[in-house]
Amino acid sequence: MSEPEGTRTVHIDLPVDSMKLRKYTLRVVEGPDKGMSRTFERRQVYLGTGPDNHLVLTDPTVSRTHARIQFDPAGYKIADEASKNGVVVSGMRVTGAYLPAEARIQLGQTTLVFSLGSEEVELSIARESRFGRLLGQSVEMREIFAMLKRVVPTDATVLIEGESGTGKELVAEALHQFGPRRARPFIVFDCSAVPRELMESELFGHVRGAFTGAVRDRIGAMEEAHGGTLFLDEVGELPPDLQPKLLRAIEKQEIKPVGGNRRVQLDVRILCATNRDLEAEVETGNFRQDLFYRLGVIRIQLPPLRKRPEDIPMLADHFLGELAARHGVPAARLSYDTMERLKGHPWPGNVRELRNFLERSVILAGALQGAAKPLELPPPTRTASRREGADPDEVLTIDFDQPFKDEKDRLVSSFETRYFGRLLKRTEGNVSKAARIAGIHRKSLEYLLRQRDLDRDE
Repeated sequence: MSEPEGTRTVHIDLPVDSMKLRKYTLRVVEGPDKGMSRTFERRQVYLGTGPDNHLVLTDPTVSRTHARIQFDPAGYKIADEASKNGVVVSGMRVTGAYLPAEARIQLGQTTLVFSLGSEEVELSIARESRFGRLLGQSVEMREIFAMLKRVVPTDATVLIEGESGTGKELVAEALHQFGPRRARPFIVFDCSAVPRELMESELFGHVRGAFTGAVRDRIGAMEEAHGGTLFLDEVGELPPDLQPKLLRAIEKQEIKPVGGNRRVQLDVRILCATNRDLEAEVETGNFRQDLFYRLGVIRIQLPPLRKRPEDIPMLADHFLGELAARHGVPAARLSYDTMERLKGHPWPGNVRELRNFLERSVILAGALQGAAKPLELPPPTRTASRREGADPDEVLTIDFDQPFKDEKDRLVSSFETRYFGRLLKRTEGNVSKAARIAGIHRKSLEYLLRQRDLDRDE
């Protein structure tokens, strides 16, 4: 059978190494999350209360990133990630230890049972440290590159998960760029940037007279992407009333423009991204379960930069080289101490924040006007809401020199930190009462508190 016009099978020259590991289960037997059970087939798993962990616990005695379980040829090893209450394995406190086939692990007041299964899975790791515009020499990123190589030739729907600034759009770009649809349109639809009342029209199109102001027919993003790829960024922001319509459009590969009777047949690959925990959104009823499963045929989780610090030197050199080439000057140099401080910085804005910091630092250091000079990382500063004596209700300031999406993410983060911080203070740490006042589900508030690193006891 001939291939569609403008497409052809793509073979990516990306050498990979393989290793076999056995699945294992972590089951909570004591603590606030008693009864929770998760099965893993990953080389590395993080445990803690932060939303970026693979096993997210709600126990306040568990640290944000408490421990890590990692596979190597000798087996599965658990390591304490500088937690406040330590890691206890079979009654002994450890900083690092290989786990037997069955083991009890205590983190704070939570006890888990580690059970090694018999089923083997094959894990692939790319040898290269680049995939499209994605960079990373860490094993975590090279695992993702190997997965992308397998997913690229298919039309599978992909859900890309990760914090803001981790490079989710770059993953979508790479899947399109190297895939059989690369000669056709790549359309980005940011669900967080479109007003709710216009979202259906922007996504599916509308006919003339469909509503006030609709003076002509207009095609939507899905039809614009016909033959190519539609990337739904921040899909977690999709309104509940639009979710079943999107599910129907994906399942049937057809849409009906707003105000129209004619159905339009499409051929579109769907890629999605979110910085939300969609599984938690499903549990609280904010996101349809059937749509979640349809979007997440393949799920790719991008790790935050703080959990792959070994990638920072490569990223820093790349960004400094780009900046130098753009301005026709020598690349700025980073001292060893500065690089170590970069690696130790938490980077809440991830790769985007690192890139912006380096560009700002180079410009302010004057390296664009003359010979390159060493850059120095300023001491990390806490957010205004955490500074001693700061007014949590101070007016939010807008930096108009920053990209819209970056500044919006920063403002939303700052607002949520101040709003929920003040609300918890008002309710004396009573999360249920705070959730009722805010008009949201308790689980949603608990997720937001973990995401914003807010401690109800504080």
